[in-house]
Amino acid sequence: DILRTTLAENLAMITDTITYLKSRGKEVVFDAEHFYDGYKANAEYALSTLQAAVDAGADVLALCDTNGGTFPNEIFEITRAVVARFASVAIGIHCHNDCEMAVANSVAAVQAGAVQVQGTINGIGERCGNANLVSIIPNVQLKLGLECISASQLSELTAAARFVSEVANVTFNDKAPYVGHDAFAHKGGMHIDAVNKNPRSYEHISPNVVGNQRHILVSEVAGRGAILNKLQQIDPSLTKESDAAVQILEHLKALEHEGYQFESAESSFDLLMQKLLGKFQPFFRLKQYSVYIHEPSINGINSAVTVQLYVNNQESEATAYGDGPVYALDKAMRKALEPFYPIIQDIKLVDYKVRVLDSNQATAAKVRVMIESTDQQSNWTTIGVSSDIIEASWLALKDAIEYKLSQSQRIESSTPIT
Repeated sequence: DILRTTLAENLAMITDTITYLKSRGKEVVFDAEHFYDGYKANAEYALSTLQAAVDAGADVLALCDTNGGTFPNEIFEITRAVVARFASVAIGIHCHNDCEMAVANSVAAVQAGAVQVQGTINGIGERCGNANLVSIIPNVQLKLGLECISASQLSELTAAARFVSEVANVTFNDKAPYVGHDAFAHKGGMHIDAVNKNPRSYEHISPNVVGNQRHILVSEVAGRGAILNKLQQIDPSLTKESDAAVQILEHLKALEHEGYQFESAESSFDLLMQKLLGKFQPFFRLKQYSVYIHEPSINGINSAVTVQLYVNNQESEATAYGDGPVYALDKAMRKALEPFYPIIQDIKLVDYKVRVLDSNQATAAKVRVMIESTDQQSNWTTIGVSSDIIEASWLALKDAIEYKLSQSQRIESSTPIT
């Protein structure tokens, strides 16, 4: 129907094309488009297209679930039949995710004997996406015991998945299996206690195998054990019964009552813990900032912000313009701080989210601002809460820069002198 040709001419085109490519010394992967639907409609003819490809010299027969509508049990049975019939060539699988089964279908095909899997990083693709190699690779390698890549390459999987999302300008899925920020995140007190005693109770693999890490999400339901886990990273001498642990938990409950959500902003929480324990040395201090809103100019600029900061006992002032007060505020902060801390040039804002917390208060409602930042090496999220959206944004932006500077300072202090 699509090619407007006959069944016989279709076979001839397959033969002619592959014969020509093989005469040029090429390795040929024959993608059998619509194979599974074709097989279910007319198995004899579908198999004859594969036979024509094999007879012409194809090296791989890649079976395609082109519209993504086939279930894993069908994929397994049909693939197994093809593998049995065409033992002389490699069989591959190419799935789409229209029923959200592309990963399951790909794994089922491998279990049926397929040795080549086609897909994309993070499943990026048309319609609902292609098969997600970031899930398929560890599933096949760690669960089925079939080696795809080296262990060192596998440990780069999380970084690669996040890098591709960044380059493609596609929001990364924090819930993604294996590589997502939440893949090994634990919040409930009982879960945290269990995973600390035996990680396999709530983690099906060790997160470092795929380059990820465990996240203990801190909130009022996490309990003192989770707080202690964080506190001991700053001061190993603290215990669950320490006054500091009790007081910090109470302080955390008070902040959450105000609208803070630290399970989604661990970087702000880490800074808060350092400050409450007296372990944080401020990098700068705010004197004041002024925000001016005016009619948009021809290039969309409608805001000007002047920031005055104290840095190393010096006053630093900068003014910046932007298409919105938060953007202008961010630019002004950077402009004032970069002469003292050039490393903040690496920081890029990835996401900015605002949520109204008590909408019944109308314009007096509190807002929660969440800012995700990156330096191309890692991502971190910070939070600010206020009845003033600019103030909430300032708090989140301030934490974002302070977190980067504190991490850089920690790396520098731990680097041995050679």
